[in-house]
Amino acid sequence: MASNYPLSAAAPPKRQMFGLPQIVLLALVLSGAGVVAYLELAPQKRVAEAPLTPEARTYIRNLKLSDVGMKAAKNYFSQMVVEIAGNITNAGDRNLDTVEIYCVFYDYYGKVTLRQRVPIVSTKMGGLKPGETKSFRLPFDNTPESWNQMMPRLVIAAVKFN
Repeated sequence: MASNYPLSAAAPPKRQMFGLPQIVLLALVLSGAGVVAYLELAPQKRVAEAPLTPEARTYIRNLKLSDVGMKAAKNYFSQMVVEIAGNITNAGDRNLDTVEIYCVFYDYYGKVTLRQRVPIVSTKMGGLKPGETKSFRLPFDNTPESWNQMMPRLVIAAVKFN
C-alpha cells in the first residue's frame, strides 16, 4: 500500500516568540529605566557656592531683615511645609541684583540638620534698589524629622551688585 504522504515531510516553520516590534519596545523600556535609574542614583554634583567677596561682606551691614516669621502647613500631598516669610531692606547706596541666604535648621542638640541656600532677591524679582524693601517667602518641604521646630538661623550667603 502506497501512502499519499511523503516519508520526509518538511517540519512546519517555527514561530518566533518575539518579533521586531516587541524587541524595539523592550529596548526602549530598558533604556528609559536605565536613564531614570542613572538620574536618581547618580551622586549629585554640587555647584560651587562662591563665598562672600570682601566688598559684599562689608555691604552686609546695609541689609536689614525684618518681620521674619515662620509658619507650617500641610500641602496637597499631606507633607508638612515650613514657610519662612519676611522683608529685606537695602539701607545702602548700591543696586543689588541678587541676595542669597542660608537657612540653617538645627536639631534638639544644636546640630545642623539642614542647611539650604536660597535666593531672597534676584534679577527676576527686579533686584533691590537703595532704600527699597521687598518681601520674601521661602517654603521648605524637606525639613528633617529631627528638626527642633525653632526658627532657623538666616545667614546672608551671597550679594551680587548691579
